[in-house]
Amino acid sequence: MHFRHLGRSGLKISEITYGNWLTHGSQVEDETATACVRAALDAGITTFDTADAYANGAAETVLGRALQGERRESLEILTKVYWPTGPGGPNDSGLSRKHVMESIDASLRRLGCDYVDLYQAHRYDTETPLEETMQAFADVVRSGKALYVGVSEWTADQLRAGHELARQLGFQLVSNQPQYSALWRVIEGEVVPTSRELGISQVVFSPVAQGVLTGKYRPGQQAPEGSRATDAKGGKDMIARWMSDDVLGRVQELQPVAGDLGLSMAQLAIAWVLQNEDVATAIIGASRPEQVADNAAAAGVEIPADVMARIDEALGDAVVTDPGRTAQNAPQQRPS
Repeated sequence: MHFRHLGRSGLKISEITYGNWLTHGSQVEDETATACVRAALDAGITTFDTADAYANGAAETVLGRALQGERRESLEILTKVYWPTGPGGPNDSGLSRKHVMESIDASLRRLGCDYVDLYQAHRYDTETPLEETMQAFADVVRSGKALYVGVSEWTADQLRAGHELARQLGFQLVSNQPQYSALWRVIEGEVVPTSRELGISQVVFSPVAQGVLTGKYRPGQQAPEGSRATDAKGGKDMIARWMSDDVLGRVQELQPVAGDLGLSMAQLAIAWVLQNEDVATAIIGASRPEQVADNAAAAGVEIPADVMARIDEALGDAVVTDPGRTAQNAPQQRPS
């Protein structure tokens, strides 16, 4: 496993992070989830990403149990706050001081930890003054309940404003967690340059585009049974944008590219995002332990420039690059 600094901080995290969105507490049984976590540890992964909203807290609980007995200091545990938790009352979501302070305590209880390494604003809260949110995060850090603070899917302007307030309050934003893959590159135009200037790393999710870049979905064919494209609990909706025959056909053109490098399609996709020096880590998910081992092998892979160009040529106009999509996809009001 290879390691990179998280933002302009002294913290190093593994190039591959194991995440449990859409799996622990919902799609896979606890025994399988634990086996996946063990496989991650065996592969040298030390960084684990979750959120309080994943399966309404169950994902944090499952992860905490799976990591019991491990040396806490040898792990980097990341979680998030924003989306609804509990019964979904008026203060059960967002980034108000009330929700942030209550949520960090609830997350720590579920994870069985005294602190998390990175506490992230899961989205930007349009209904809470940013000053209130950042003061709450500053107090979480000062209390020792989180060591570092990050955000997820914030725009360049939001990053700049949050970074300045954090600086005034005596801490720093070290990371942004956006969607990023060879098919979805919307952060490259504005978010990445701004983050680089501010010393903020990208902790990217969906590097395999919800599984599309693994090549298992083929044009003109039914999605494999049990795959994310058949998951009525939310996975099907997330992957729908990529399921056209045009996109799937272009992805199939990457098979010989991966083969020439001796990589699986998933390894190629993950290695592709790690070629970006602004990316600190790529988050992988898994429903089987063997997937973890395969994905983790993408760490340290170097893709030659001419091969990167071949990937661009194969995917062509299937790639989404519009920087405005970050703001367009953001919630306009606090969810309930």
